[in-house]
Amino acid sequence: MDFAANLFSAGTLSQILVGLSRTTILFIVSSGMSLILGVLRIPNVAHGSLYMIGAFAAWTVIQFLGGGLFAFLAAMIVAPLIVAAVGFVLERGFFSYLYDREHLMLLLLTFSFALILGDLVKIVWGPEYRSITVPAFFQGSAEIFGLPLPWYNLFLLLIGPCIAVFLWLVINKTKLGKIARAAAVDGEMVGAVGINVGWIFAFTFVLGSFLAGLGGALIAPMVNISLGMDHSLIIESFLIVIIGGLGNMWGALLGSLIFGLTQSLGILVWPQFGIAFPYLAVVAVLVVRPRGLLSSTW
Repeated sequence: MDFAANLFSAGTLSQILVGLSRTTILFIVSSGMSLILGVLRIPNVAHGSLYMIGAFAAWTVIQFLGGGLFAFLAAMIVAPLIVAAVGFVLERGFFSYLYDREHLMLLLLTFSFALILGDLVKIVWGPEYRSITVPAFFQGSAEIFGLPLPWYNLFLLLIGPCIAVFLWLVINKTKLGKIARAAAVDGEMVGAVGINVGWIFAFTFVLGSFLAGLGGALIAPMVNISLGMDHSLIIESFLIVIIGGLGNMWGALLGSLIFGLTQSLGILVWPQFGIAFPYLAVVAVLVVRPRGLLSSTW
């Protein structure tokens, strides 16, 4: 009875709301990885490094502009654009020459860039921890179902669906998105009709990098910005993409929900082993659906 009471208590609902706000970050980052994996067939290990650069870049923009709401909102735009520019350089300078090589070579290249970008972050920003204070506008709490929820967490809950709708519109309603979907299925045929597939790949990689940077910028006020913050995130993102279905954006959303909610509820049910619950959920999904919850683009 006590367990059932705890399970359906106000604390459980509060944990669900917190888990949903974390789900937003996981979805934004993993959807970028899913796009790159689905279209370019690149398992981008450096995606976590781009996420980390987004967090550090957001800190830099806020420091440069002196803090406050305007500086914070500017950082949420400028930092992802900086990461997108880094992604463009990586794709045009290196990956574009290797698409016809084996996937193992591309995997090793992305791993190399993960190490290089990590060292560059250390050179530019140093090994010290950084932190961002949430602007006064986002301080305090709102009441959701009678429970307090920080305004910033509510902001994340609102921005998540906006990103999902934006991605759906880009992929399904724009010419570039439709061509990218076709290139994911048969790139050679798309090239045969006169379309420059290389620039479609560049567009996809830049968009995926932008999403990684956005995730880093959004998480920055909630965590310590530090070297190594990319390690756990890249593992989680890969698992989310795998259980959702390789290259499937809606699968990334579903996988993020599973990962974020099981972690939050796991901490409530068994705090000492709460971190293990998402991985147990991944195992359970793969046992039942080895190819992922939704159809893969592969």
